[in-house]
Amino acid sequence: MRILLVEDHAELAETIGDVLRSEGMAVDVALDGQAALEHAAVYPYDVIVLDRDLPGVHGDEVCRRLVDQGSESRVLMLTAAGTLEDRVDGLELGADDYLPKPFAFTELIARIRALYRRSGPPQPTILTCGHLRLDPARRTAIRAGRNLTLSPKEFAVLEHLMSANGRVVPAEELLQRVWDEQADPFTATVKVTIARLRGKLGDPPLIETVREGGYRIDGP
Repeated sequence: MRILLVEDHAELAETIGDVLRSEGMAVDVALDGQAALEHAAVYPYDVIVLDRDLPGVHGDEVCRRLVDQGSESRVLMLTAAGTLEDRVDGLELGADDYLPKPFAFTELIARIRALYRRSGPPQPTILTCGHLRLDPARRTAIRAGRNLTLSPKEFAVLEHLMSANGRVVPAEELLQRVWDEQADPFTATVKVTIARLRGKLGDPPLIETVREGGYRIDGP
């Protein structure tokens, strides 16, 4: 899952970004509205966490332009103003959800995951493939009764492959959806992560390499 976090307070943005990354999300950060629009024009974000009170281009205008441009990203709007009128205004601008500040990180994570599930074809809350069971909300992966200890990136790669329901997922797509803009597209990052993941999943192998195509896990 790839997130754009738009927050003009750099320290708060860093804190939120670290929390979301610890949950396996790829997070890019924009500190103002213009930077947010530039990022959204380049990367296909699953969810944009948008502070409403931004300098330069206001959060309301960012949301309005995203909608006008046909962006498929879900927008979670944040604001220090928590009145009913503010919530209605944000939703009428095209935001998909609204969260007043201050908020608990657990609620922010839950809202982002809920929006992510709405951003594509309906997905079950628990992903399964044979004896493999993945619970994205609880961050647990179990195969044949054995708990798997996965890094955030390994978990995110496995979640993306299982969510594809048997579709071949190109390495470029994994790099785009699981890593942030700091990732070097010319490294073997995806291949190395897949190799570590295969080792932790054990036998029989689940992840198939499709020549000149990418990677695939058969659906349930």
